[in-house]
Amino acid sequence: MSITRHQIREVAFQALFAVNSNPDTDAMTVVDNLLEEKHVSKCPDYLRELVQGVLGRQVELDDEIASKLNSKWTLSRLPKTDLIILRLGLYEIQNCDEVPNKVALNEALQLAKEFSDEKQRGFINGVLSNFI
Repeated sequence: MSITRHQIREVAFQALFAVNSNPDTDAMTVVDNLLEEKHVSKCPDYLRELVQGVLGRQVELDDEIASKLNSKWTLSRLPKTDLIILRLGLYEIQNCDEVPNKVALNEALQLAKEFSDEKQRGFINGVLSNFI
């Protein structure tokens, strides 16, 4: 069975969330388990790039996200789901030339719709729009 780009982003989000919740977790093992549940036999290269790219650049991504937050907000105050969506969206905007920035933003908003709430979608939109 094949997997869409949106499903790739969902799996990337879920794997990154698992690693954020338990840093001893191996992200690619989580990815493999999630793909197995979806009956996908081979890990798409783009999924591997997203997960490993976000984890590899997490400090830089967090610094850039923090620079766009209101002075009353810190990364630690953000819901973990929103922070992971912001990292994923920003990574795509900055590192995935084949993905138009507006597509990366819209996909981040779609993830927010699925894993966060309406109020947070506006927040995520506001933060990521600063990078486009």
